[in-house]
Parts: sequence; structure tokens; C-alpha cells
Amino acid sequence: MNDDELRQSLSVLEIYKSQLDAMVSQAQILQMSLEEALRARETAMAFLNAKDGDELLIPIGASSFLPAKATGNGKAIVGIGSRVSVEKDLDDAVKYLDENAREITETLRKAGESVTEMELSARNLSLAIQQEYQRRQQ
Repeated sequence: MNDDELRQSLSVLEIYKSQLDAMVSQAQILQMSLEEALRARETAMAFLNAKDGDELLIPIGASSFLPAKATGNGKAIVGIGSRVSVEKDLDDAVKYLDENAREITETLRKAGESVTEMELSARNLSLAIQQEYQRRQQ
């Protein structure tokens, strides 16, 4: 490996590190989105299974809940993206939230695979750079 190749390898390694940081951040955001979707599904299921007048605890975030009573209207307002929400029957809302959670889970799985591949590439490149440095010190 000549000096130019070594400098290029070091630059590529820095790019890998930056990309890994970004991918890990994205995976963390996906994990939070998945947890939020699952909490929303659980809440919708609680309303779906509740009878008119049953008291429920509604999660509002930060490990906080508000007491509420089921109205029995069987409707939910569901966010569908880009700050747009629509009214759905509770059954449909639960199905939508299930599908959303499945999609996030799949995206999270793919992100994890990408992180693993990138880590392997970075590790191999780092090893090659270390070997070149050792070769040059001899």
C-alpha cells in the first residue's frame, strides 16, 4: 500500500465511522418509533376491549397517564404520517398500528444488518491499515 492508498484508506475509514454513527442514530429513532407504535396499539386494544364507562389509564408520555372513561363509540384518530391523522374504527386502528409496528420492525432489522455489514467493512479496513503501519515500522 503506497502513501496515497493509505491516506485514501484512512479517509474511507473516517467515512465509515460517520456513516455508522448516523446509522446507529437512525436505529435508535426507529426503536423509539416502534415503542411508541406498540404503546399506541396497547392503548387502542384497551379501548377495544373496554365496555362503555370502563375507566382506563391513557399513556401521555414520560411514563405519565391520564384516567379516562371509555365512551363505547369504537373510534380512534390515528396519525398516518406528515402530521396527518384520520378517524378509524378501533379494529382498523389496531390493524393499522400492527402493520406500522411490523414495518418499523422490518426497517429496524434491515438497519441492524446494515450496521453489522458496515462494522465488518470498517474492521477489515482498520486491520489492513494497522498491518500497513506495522509493515512500515519494520
